[in-house]
Formats: sequence, structure tokens, C-alpha cells
Amino acid sequence: MGNSFGHFFRITTFGESHGSEIGVVIDGCPPRLEISVDEIQNELERRKPGQSKITTPRQEKDQCEILSGVFGGKTLGTPISIVVKNKDTRPQDYNEIARKYRPSHADATYDAKYGIRNWQGGGRASARETIGRVAAGAVAKKILRQFSNVAIIGYVKCIKNIEASIDPNTVIAEQVESNIVRCPDVESAKKMINLIEQIRDEGDSIGGIVECVAKNIPKGLGVPVFDKLEADIAKGVMSLPGSKGFEIGSGFAGTLMSGYEHNDEFYVDGNGEIRTVTNYSGGIQGGISNSENIIIRVAFKPTATIRKQQRTVTDEREETILVGKGRHDPCVLPRAVPMVEAMMALVLCDHLLRYYGQCKVL
Repeated sequence: MGNSFGHFFRITTFGESHGSEIGVVIDGCPPRLEISVDEIQNELERRKPGQSKITTPRQEKDQCEILSGVFGGKTLGTPISIVVKNKDTRPQDYNEIARKYRPSHADATYDAKYGIRNWQGGGRASARETIGRVAAGAVAKKILRQFSNVAIIGYVKCIKNIEASIDPNTVIAEQVESNIVRCPDVESAKKMINLIEQIRDEGDSIGGIVECVAKNIPKGLGVPVFDKLEADIAKGVMSLPGSKGFEIGSGFAGTLMSGYEHNDEFYVDGNGEIRTVTNYSGGIQGGISNSENIIIRVAFKPTATIRKQQRTVTDEREETILVGKGRHDPCVLPRAVPMVEAMMALVLCDHLLRYYGQCKVL
């Protein structure tokens, strides 16, 4: 029913924003993989609320617990269940939206589809659902590092009209984590933080773009025709709350180039490997990885819940006015970075296992 993702490496997330707990079940993880709570917790720390002055003030430690699938610090090959308890819930903040629909949120569409919804914090439509994805992504990252030394680095590329200058081929994680907005361009990061604070004080919100690069990708990941690697990555990141656009490689800018300009010419490197001179393809050709860096960009809209008056209607079709309450990010981009990384990792891990299952010579 749309709560599971992946084939060989498959996850199912569960829980609501203001329920007792939230989490994920991972199926298909190889056995004997060394994994610890700390490794998963490190990723959740990057996603959790209340981590800086430009994120939601909701205070959640998001401390994870592994309930199954790991013994003696190693995976068993059986389903891994990870949960996080919700602590700082304030359902009373959402009493007004029990009947009123928040503009550009999921309230009206959930009611239209199911005839019932959890209006406390948005339920499953809340970005809090991504706790399970990020936890599973930590396991996927560990598999990718162990099998192919894959590194996945996301960062904030743009917030509103402030665009950073970043080389995805040389950026490192330490640069990303050097400031609270997760933009490795220091000067642009300062401008972004100031803008977010200004918008927050006005009771409004803004959006932007997260760019993500995956390095040391082996050749051969991706399953044409319908499971092309970029198609699965697109589905993964576009399932994130607030995502509204996807690009890979040259993206829409490629439409301004000629075929001669856009084609990635081949050469043989010093190790006898076939490489490309340029990487407008974004590391994927014909739906299959070619070992060049996979570079994607994901656009996120401004956070839907704001503290300004807006026109709306009730579930009984009465026109009314709504002023959003609760604790929300004025800009989701800094916390969206680990979410994008997680979805990239989940897709690449799934396709790595599919590749080994179908094509690896024993």
C-alpha cells in the first residue's frame, strides 16, 4: 500500500508524526555485516529536529533502538527492525486543523482518499516519517562502503535565489557539516542562514535545491527498461515530503546544448578502464551506471505550514481563515540533506544486490 520501497533490499516504514513511535523494517540485508546503533544514530542526528536555530524547535533526541535482525554487532540476514520513540509531542497545537485544511498540505487529499486522517502533526505525511528511511539508509551506506567503497555526499546547493558554487567531484562531508545550513560554500552559507532567519521571523518559509553526489560507483547498476537506475533514484527522492523536482547530470540545462556539446566522449584511463571526458549523463547511461560520479539535484518547496493568515476551507466545505500553529522548519533544506542521501543509498544498495544476484560471476 505504498509503505515499502526496494526489491532485494526492501524497507517498510511505519508510524505517525505524533504517535508513540516511528520506525522501519529492513528486509534483504546480507548477513554478517557489522553495524552498530551508533552508526545509525549518527545519521539520525543530522536529520533530527531542534538541531539549530534555523530548524523546527521541536526537541526530539530521536534515539534509535534495534529490536531484531542484529546479534553480537552483526546482521543475521533476517528482518532488521529499528524504532524511535516520539517524546516531544504537542497534539493540542493541531486542534484547529482537525477540521481546517492546511493549504498545500496533505490534509484535504488524505481525507478525499481515505475518509479519515491523523491530523496531529500530519500523521504519515509528516517529514517525521523519514526517520525510518534515514535509519535504513545508514545500513545501506555501510553495505555500499563495504562492497564498493561508495561515498554519498549531499549538500544544500540553493535556497531561494542564493545559489552556491560547489564542485560535486571534490566536495567532502566535513565541508558540508561545517555549518548549520549544510552548504560547503561558506560565503553562500552565511547568506542562506541570514535569509532563513529573516523568513522565519516573518512567519513564512522558503525552499531550495539539494544536490547529491555518489562516488566510486561500480559499473552495471540499473535494470532496464522500467527499473533504470535514474528512474528508481527519481522515485526515491521524489517520494520525500516537499520534493517537487528532480534532475540528473546536465538536467534541464542539457536542453540548451547540442548533441555534440552534450555527448560524453570516451577514453581509456591509466588503469585500462573506459571513462568519459565529461559527465553530462550524471554517471548513468541507458539506465545503467558507467562508474562516473552520479550527480542529482532535488527541488524542495517552501514548508507548507506557516504562521501567516491564509484562506482555506473546513472538512464541511465552509470557507474560513487559518494561521498555522505547531513547530515547523522555516526551510526544510538543511534537514533534507540526509534524507536525500538515504534515498540515494537505498536505491544504490538495492541495485548492487540485484547486480550481484543476476550478473556477478561466481
